[in-house]
Amino acid sequence: MKIKYISLSVEDLQLSRPYTIAFKTISSVENGILRIHSEDGRTGHGAFNPIFEVVGETLTQAVALFRTDEAEFLAGRDIRELNQLCDEVQQKYRQSPALRTAFEIALYDLFCQNLQVPLVRFLGRKIQSMPTSVTIGILGVEQTLEEAREYIARKFRILKVKLGKSIDEDIERMLRLHELCKDDVALIVDANQGYDRAELLRFKNLTAKCNIRLIEQPVKAGNEHLLAGLPDDLREKLVADESLLSVKDASALSATPLLFGYFNIKLMKCGGITEALKIASVAESSGIRLMWGCNDESKISITAALHVAFACANTGYIDLDGSLDLKKDVVGGGFELKDGWMTISDKPGLGLETME
Repeated sequence: MKIKYISLSVEDLQLSRPYTIAFKTISSVENGILRIHSEDGRTGHGAFNPIFEVVGETLTQAVALFRTDEAEFLAGRDIRELNQLCDEVQQKYRQSPALRTAFEIALYDLFCQNLQVPLVRFLGRKIQSMPTSVTIGILGVEQTLEEAREYIARKFRILKVKLGKSIDEDIERMLRLHELCKDDVALIVDANQGYDRAELLRFKNLTAKCNIRLIEQPVKAGNEHLLAGLPDDLREKLVADESLLSVKDASALSATPLLFGYFNIKLMKCGGITEALKIASVAESSGIRLMWGCNDESKISITAALHVAFACANTGYIDLDGSLDLKKDVVGGGFELKDGWMTISDKPGLGLETME
């Protein structure tokens, strides 16, 4: 099956409600939607929505870098050359993790449609289904509890809470949440680089009874040395997020003694499926488990991340709720969400259904 042409559009997917993280409030969502069209009428879908504060790239910059005539280096190529095509994409768009991600997702989608197998089966399925966490932004205590009650009523059993602006309020929020959830609902927190070493230890000690499963990126990227010598039971819960953008970062963070027990892999951070699998392999060789995360993204890239996550035996958590608060999307299908658990479609490729 040969590639005919590539198209790119920017879609305003909108948010059902704004939310706040440590460094900004998000109230709207635009995604780049990339489509690779084959000569036999099939379409591979890719999507991207980078966060500048993490990868140094905006959606506008990525779109400006895309040129239809330049992207036509894929025209006439055989999709069965998947690895070669991905290599060329990685080289051509080296400065744009967003475009690398979108191209690779679309290529893998089209390739597996041609094989008539789901992407996860091609990669080697290790996991059938998992519960996803669902995210509560930085809110006041009562608003946090109100949102938590809503998610619990919808049968989500893992809540991820954004922290990092005020440690005193962070501690109060978690203590109150634990009173609400007891041990029926697991709690994960994301400090978004908001703590220093002393604050992290204070947070750990004062929330000890909350049974917090994971603490994402407590210190600023580049300050990982502050985590050295922390108690083993704390470091085992720590998740590298902004500290982990590449395979090179993964290798450095895999050196002993380990500072993080988990790696948070986001396709938008590392630049696609190929790099994500390399990071996952480095982690597995060092006994590090995986958490798969996302931004506010179309179901296209969320589904792709889910397929890759389910192909990795060391996946411990998924945080793939990025399409759940969108008012609209350009595709349906892909995955099923029931009582907080995510399951992949058995349809070829990503199993997406076009809504155009």
